[in-house]
Amino acid sequence: MDIPASDIARAKQVYAEFLGFLGESLMGNGKQDPEGLVEWSRANGEREAARGGRISDVITRYPATRLVFVDKISEVWKLHDLTADDMLWLNKRLNYMLDLSVNETIFAFERQTEKTIKRTQQEVMELSAPVVPIQDGLAVLPLVGSIDYDRASLILEKAVPKVAQLKTECLIIDFSGIITIDETVAKHIFDIHNVLRLLGINSIATGLRAEVAQTAVQQGIDFSSIKTFATVRQAIESLNLNVNQ
Repeated sequence: MDIPASDIARAKQVYAEFLGFLGESLMGNGKQDPEGLVEWSRANGEREAARGGRISDVITRYPATRLVFVDKISEVWKLHDLTADDMLWLNKRLNYMLDLSVNETIFAFERQTEKTIKRTQQEVMELSAPVVPIQDGLAVLPLVGSIDYDRASLILEKAVPKVAQLKTECLIIDFSGIITIDETVAKHIFDIHNVLRLLGINSIATGLRAEVAQTAVQQGIDFSSIKTFATVRQAIESLNLNVNQ
């Protein structure tokens, strides 16, 4: 099997770097973990995660690396007529450092992956609660899917300033795409309603499906203080009718 020259060069670089860390550790009698090895391993894990790779692509290199170094240590042992204790100590130190490197690589990969996932989730949540202007002074906040505590908090944090920025006089909060609602989420909806009211902005709820409304009633959630309509269209028609009268 032909191995790409770039892979060979990378392998040589990895072996050379690890040899340096091993030598550093041996010079210190193995009493302290080489800080460079820890940082090097973390960088490998972060780099693999950042490029969307798999941790297995990194970890599978370690068994072959271990065998290569064990063979080399055996050659050195024979060449310099080292004692069995020397050989045992070298192998123990080698295996410890390889295991340390594996652990730090995996931990760093997981941390970087979690950061990426959280960032993506944040971006998706922000996109899932857009404030859409539909005419002067009127905007719609369409809600889709399930709303949990984090998403409800994000709506309060991001949507309300956007509504004020657009100089909106009335915001229609459309629930037609909502799957579930609970008391905690309802509280956040009321928080949005109350903040908007303090800003002089009216809010209207639309699209409360029968099952969602039933669940809300069963959980003691009171929507009576918020004006409601079956659809966004009905809400707009009612608002326009009141304006024209």
